[in-house]
Amino acid sequence: MFITKPFVRDRKVRFALVGCGRISANHFDALEQHAERAELVGVCDIDPEALARAERRTGAPGFRSLDGLLAGTNADVVIVATPSGIHAEQAVQVAAAGRHVMTEKPMATRWQDGKRMVHACDQAGVHLFVVKQNRRNATLQLLKRAVEKGRFGRLYMVNINVFWSRPQAYYDSAEWRGTWEFDGGAFMNQASHYVDLLDWLVGPVESVQAYTATLERNIQVEDTGVVSIRWRTGALGSMNVTMLTYPKNFEGSFTLIGEKGTVRVGGVAVNRIEHWEFSEPDPDDATVEQASYETTSVYGFGHPLYYDNVIRAIQGEALPDTDGREGLHSLEILIATYLSARDGRRVALPLEY
Repeated sequence: MFITKPFVRDRKVRFALVGCGRISANHFDALEQHAERAELVGVCDIDPEALARAERRTGAPGFRSLDGLLAGTNADVVIVATPSGIHAEQAVQVAAAGRHVMTEKPMATRWQDGKRMVHACDQAGVHLFVVKQNRRNATLQLLKRAVEKGRFGRLYMVNINVFWSRPQAYYDSAEWRGTWEFDGGAFMNQASHYVDLLDWLVGPVESVQAYTATLERNIQVEDTGVVSIRWRTGALGSMNVTMLTYPKNFEGSFTLIGEKGTVRVGGVAVNRIEHWEFSEPDPDDATVEQASYETTSVYGFGHPLYYDNVIRAIQGEALPDTDGREGLHSLEILIATYLSARDGRRVALPLEY
């Protein structure tokens, strides 16, 4: 991939955001923290109330359509925070306008759409950034270093739990929520950052076998699911996801068991290191307690750190941590999970050869 759009070196990087819903506040907060290097030059939403709130919150001019935002701003980067099912169309449109694309998770709800986004940005010579802010959490950065240093030896077993709560009112808050076309279910939407960790932390997945169910919520998609995973290294694992936890979000955890180490990162959103034990000491061991943090949000605090990398990439000072091709890794696992649950079979990766 070759970026042909010039680097921004002599001014602030200009951002615009389309989709002023639930996650937009995290982006606004992150941009405020980088105010010396970045500015928000436009916001966009088809809902007049959501748009008015964003205008008041940011002071940026508002637009009722993506066409209007592209025509009315000189943004370098357009943040796509709309329903997941329309990310692809909007990313293609933004790329065609010569702007860099930053898309929220999941990058798309269909495999072909994800590939189309990557191709469109390649053709336009612009970056495609896929938001994976959980990778920047201090707990997971510490775990990533332990894996990269080989402290576990051979990995044997991996377990991920996402036991959260999404009441019916959450799904009823917008027509697109809980639909196959625009949203996806508990795996695709709520747990997608945890699916990303399967590849990022452990490595390429060889195959999956999944079951999903809609046990309680009045939605098209699953509110609960389990998936068994085999990695190419031979490691085995499982992921358990439900949005029916009583009475509130309970656990988001990641456990790795290896030849020479065992670690569990838990809390409500992988925010606490609950067990950390290796056969050989390392200087990182002294930082375990300070890596843990308290949070009431499942989003964590990774958005500002993610933006730091995006800004430096636009300025030509860094490569993107998570570009479109990196985003396809987790999308492929998600699609394989849904295919397995639908067809009642093991699905091997890659999906295409």
